[in-house]
Amino acid sequence: MSFDVSVFSNKNIILAVTGGIAAYKSAILVRRLKDYGFNVRVVMTQGAQAFITPLTFQALSGNSVHTELLDTAAEAGMGHIELARWADLILVAPASCNTIAKFANGLADDLLSTLFLATKAPVWLAPAMNQQMWAAKATQRNLQTLVEDGVHVIMPSSGSQACGDVGLGRMPEPEELAEQVQLYFHQTQRALAEKFGLLAGKRVVITAGPTREAIDPVRYISNHSTGKMGFALASACYTAGAKVILIAGPVSLDTPNGVQRKNVSSAVQMLEQSMQQLHEGCDVFIATAAVADYRVAQVAEHKIKKAGDELQVELLKNPDIVATIAQQPQRPFMVGFAAETQNVEQYAAGKLVAKKLDMIACNDVSRSDIGFASDENAMTVFFAEHYGLEKRDLEKASKQEIAQQLVEAIADALHHA
Repeated sequence: MSFDVSVFSNKNIILAVTGGIAAYKSAILVRRLKDYGFNVRVVMTQGAQAFITPLTFQALSGNSVHTELLDTAAEAGMGHIELARWADLILVAPASCNTIAKFANGLADDLLSTLFLATKAPVWLAPAMNQQMWAAKATQRNLQTLVEDGVHVIMPSSGSQACGDVGLGRMPEPEELAEQVQLYFHQTQRALAEKFGLLAGKRVVITAGPTREAIDPVRYISNHSTGKMGFALASACYTAGAKVILIAGPVSLDTPNGVQRKNVSSAVQMLEQSMQQLHEGCDVFIATAAVADYRVAQVAEHKIKKAGDELQVELLKNPDIVATIAQQPQRPFMVGFAAETQNVEQYAAGKLVAKKLDMIACNDVSRSDIGFASDENAMTVFFAEHYGLEKRDLEKASKQEIAQQLVEAIADALHHA
C-alpha cells in the first residue's frame, strides 16, 4: 500500500513505548506511521527496554531513541522540554497499567511522565495489559480521570493474551492505530483549511529577529528586534496547516510548537539559509527579520583594544534578502515587512513595488506602545496591484492576534492569485 507521504510531512508524532509484551507491535507501528509520512520519535521506558531494544526503533524511525530524563547528551540536542514542544501528538502504545497510574496522579519521575505534563499536544493512550488488570477498579478510576483531563483512550481489543487469559486488554493492531492517527490529522487539516483558507499544506519560510554583524570576537552591530512578531507568525501559520521553517536571528524566544527552527547570526548566513529553504521548496516567504543594512568589511581576528578617542570601522552593504528571493525564477508568494519611524505608509508602498513583493505589512516603530519590545502591534497591509485587494489597517492588538490577521490576509491574496 502506498501513500502521499508529503501530506503529513509537517506533523510530528512521539510514539511512547512502555513495558509489555505488546511492545513488539510498536516496532510495526513506527513503520506504518512513517508510511503515512509522519515524523516519528520514540520514547521508551525502562520496562519497554526489557522487551525490545532502542536500536530497533532507531533503525525504523531514523531518529535517536529517547530513554532517560536526565541525559546530558540528549539535553544538548533535543532536551525533554524541547521534545514536548516538538510533538503534534503523543501516542503511548502500549500504555501499561503503571504508566496510566502515573499520568492520572501527576507523577513525573521519568522521561515519559515528564513529557506528559510538559506537552500541549494531544495525548492518546492505547492500553495493553492483563484482562484482570484492565478491569481493576483502580485502573478504571485512573482512566476516567485521564478522560476527564482530555486524554484520548483507545479501547483495547479482546482475545487471547500472552498470559493465557482471554478478555479485554490486547493492544489494537499497528495498522489500525496508524489509520486512526492519520484520520485525526486529515480531519484537523480539513477543519483548519475551512477556517483559515489556503495555508493548509503550504510550506512557509519565515525570517525573524535581528542579525548580528561582528566587529571582533566580542563586539557586533545589531538592532532592537526581539523576533516576537516573526515567532507569532510562525505559530499562526503552523496552526493554519502550513509546514513552517523559521530562520531565526539571535533571540531569546522558545520555538513555537510544530515549527522547524534554523538559527543564524549574520545577514549573509540568513540569506544562505533562505536560499537553501527556497531550493527545498517554498510556497510563501515571510521576511519579518530586521536585517542589518551593513556589515563590517574586515572583522578583527582578536578583540580590538581601546586606543584613542575614535574607532574607525569600514562598513559594506549587506545583501537584501527579501529582494534576492523575490528575483529567483521559482519565486514564492513574497511578504515583506517595513518597520519605519516616519512616512510609514509611503515607504512601505515604495518597497512593495521596488522589491517586487506580493504583500507588505508596515508599522511605526517610533511608537512606544507597539513594535520591537512590545507584546502588541498595529500594522497596515498593502497588496500588489494585480491582486485587486484594498489595503488593510490592523488595529492595535496582541502580536498573536495581528499574526492571525496577517495569515488571513495572505490566504486571501493566495485565493486571488
